[in-house]
Amino acid sequence: MALTLSQAVQTLEAHHQLREIIQGDRWSRDPSHFASANDPYNSITYDARNIVAGSLLFCKGRFRAEYLKDCDARGLKAYVSESDFSDATAACGIIVNDVRKSMSLLSSQFYGDPQKELTLIGITGTKGKTTTAYFTQAVLNAASGGRAALFSSVSNCLDGRTYTDSELTTPESMDAFRMMRSAVDNGMRYLVMEVSSQAYKVDRVYGLTFDIGAFLNISPDHISPIEHPTFEDYFHCKRQLTANSRALVLGADCAHADLIEQDAKAAGIPVTTFALHDTLKDQGTPADTIAWPADADHTAFHIAMPRKDRQGSLSEPGNQSTESCASKDARTSMPEANTGDPASADTYALAMDGDFNYANAAAALTIASLAGVDIRHNPKAAHRLDQVRIAGRMERFEDTHGSNVALIDFAHNYASVSAVIDYALERYGKQHPRLTLVTGTAGGKANDRRREIVEAAQHRVDTLILTTDDPDHDDPAEICRDMASHVTDPKLDIRTILDRAQAVETAVSEARRHDGFDVVLIIGKGEETWLKINGRHDPYEGDTHIVQRLFS
Repeated sequence: MALTLSQAVQTLEAHHQLREIIQGDRWSRDPSHFASANDPYNSITYDARNIVAGSLLFCKGRFRAEYLKDCDARGLKAYVSESDFSDATAACGIIVNDVRKSMSLLSSQFYGDPQKELTLIGITGTKGKTTTAYFTQAVLNAASGGRAALFSSVSNCLDGRTYTDSELTTPESMDAFRMMRSAVDNGMRYLVMEVSSQAYKVDRVYGLTFDIGAFLNISPDHISPIEHPTFEDYFHCKRQLTANSRALVLGADCAHADLIEQDAKAAGIPVTTFALHDTLKDQGTPADTIAWPADADHTAFHIAMPRKDRQGSLSEPGNQSTESCASKDARTSMPEANTGDPASADTYALAMDGDFNYANAAAALTIASLAGVDIRHNPKAAHRLDQVRIAGRMERFEDTHGSNVALIDFAHNYASVSAVIDYALERYGKQHPRLTLVTGTAGGKANDRRREIVEAAQHRVDTLILTTDDPDHDDPAEICRDMASHVTDPKLDIRTILDRAQAVETAVSEARRHDGFDVVLIIGKGEETWLKINGRHDPYEGDTHIVQRLFS
C-alpha cells in the first residue's frame, strides 16, 4: 500500500479532477515542483483528529480551516480539498474539482485496488437489500468455503464468519476500500454489499464497477430536503448501479422496470430477471409458483418456508408451503439451467418469516448463479438459506403466558410497513387478530415517512402507539405529533408514549388483557440497543430484548 503526490496527481488528472497543487506561494500542476513529490503517505484520513506524521487528509463536507489547528505539528503531509487552506497549514494542498470523487479514487489506490481481487456484488432497492445480501453471502460462503465478505446496514463481515455493527448502509469510500483490503488479506473471494441511493448521491462508490448489480424494487423513500428532494432524484441515484455493473439482476415486478432495462441496454449491460407469481393455479401446479413462457430460457427453484398454511395450521418440516423463484434472460446463459418445470425444481427452506423474503431468496439464488455457483449441482450451498436469520428482521415471538404473538422488524417506510402488515394478516387473518403497531420514525431525514407509515397502517391496524425512534436532533414529541396529524381513520386507537420501552411494554400488557388473539407489531429498531439522540447513541434495552423478557 503506497501513494505519493506524483501518483495521486497522475490519477486525478486521468479522471479530470486536478485543479492545481498549492504550497505556500508555489502553485503548479507539476508534482516535481514540490520536494515531497515521491514521498509515500503513511496514512489517509477524512478526520483531522486522526492526523499522524505523514498523513494525507481529505477535507470533505463542511470542513473548516480551524480543524487544521496544530495539524502541522502532528505531521500533516498533504490535504485534498476543493478550497485552498494555505493560511491554516504549511502542508501541500491538492486542489480538486470534487473531493468525494477524488477521495474514492485515491483511497482505492492507497489500498492497492483491492476491488480487483474480489467478485463485487452490489444490491440496491427500497426494501430487501439487507436480507438479500445476507442470503447471497450465505450461499457464496457455502460454495467457496467461507470466503465471502459482506457490507450491510446491519453489520460488516470481512472474514466470512465474524460480524461487527455497521454505521452506514454503504461505507464511506475510504472505509470501504480499507475494509476491502482487509477482506482480501483474509482470503475473501467475494464481497456482497448493499448500495444505497446516498452511496451514489455522495459518491461513496465512485469509480467502482460491480461484477453483478442487483436492483430489487423501487418505491418512494428518503425524500427530504437533506436526502433526496424528489422521488425522481432518489430513483435516478439508485439507477446508477446499472451502468456501473457488468451484469444486472432485476426484479421483474419492479416498478419502472422498463426504464431500468433501457438504462441497461444503453450501457450494454446484460439483464437477468427474477420474480414470484401466482400464474400456474389453473394448470394444476402448486400455488405461488412461477414459470416463464415455454420459449423463454429460465432456471426455476422452489423456495419453502415453515409458516401457517392456507388453513392456518403450522406446516411441518417436509410438508411446507411452497413458493418458487425463477430467473430468465435470453441474453444471459445461466449455469446448468433445468427444464423450468416447478414440479422438478429443487426446494430450499427459509428460516425467516415474511412472504417478501421469498423474493429476496429468489434474488440471492439468481445472483449466486451469475457469480458462478452451480446451484443445481451444489445443493448444500443453496440449502444454507435455511440458516440465515437477521436479528430484528421479521422475528416472531410467541407469548408463553398466552397465545399472543409479537413480530419485530426494521420496517421504516410505506412499502416495508405494508409488507409487514400484509404478512401478519395473511398468516393470522383467519384467527381475526387485533393488531397493534408500535412505531416512530427517525429525525433529521425522510420526513415523508411520518405520513407514509401512518397511511400504511391506518384502516389496517386497531391500535397505533407512537414512540421514539432515533430522533437525533429533532424533538421526538414533535415527530409523533406530526405522525398523528396524518391519521384520518376515526376508529383507530392512537396514543403517544415517548418512552420506547414503556410503549412496547404497554402494547404487550394490553394484548394480554384483551379477550382474543393479538399480534403486536414493533418496527424500526429491531435488536439495536441504542437510540440516536442529539448525535449520540443513548443506551436502550432493544425491542427484541424487551419482548423476550416479557414473553419468557
